[in-house]
Amino acid sequence: MAIEVKRLLHTRMRVADMEASVRFYTEVLGLTVLSRHRSPRGSELVFLRVPGSTEEIELCAFPASGEVRVPEDLVHLAFEVPDMAATVARLEAMGVPITDGPTESRSGSFCFIDAPEGYEVELIETGKRNR
Repeated sequence: MAIEVKRLLHTRMRVADMEASVRFYTEVLGLTVLSRHRSPRGSELVFLRVPGSTEEIELCAFPASGEVRVPEDLVHLAFEVPDMAATVARLEAMGVPITDGPTESRSGSFCFIDAPEGYEVELIETGKRNR
């Protein structure tokens, strides 16, 4: 029998350039910085809140762990957006390259952008069906 898990609290992502990552997640995706602190082992930590959600993203800079290497197509974050066309237009206006898509699917549309360090971010508009 599995343990009882109540909810997802946060996802940690290790980064080399904390300020570039914080700028990306706050200025491009609109996340809010909840806290910044140094852990007992010396990691620089920034917790970000996702709009409309209780889950958080923890950015962790810890140079002693070595180079940050994000394997391609291994891990990504997915965020729901209300309107793909408006999202694409806003990304283009900000100079954020779309690395894949937008692509229509049976349940809506999606596209990918890259965060600093090479993490993929999927943006998904749900609720629209292809006709």
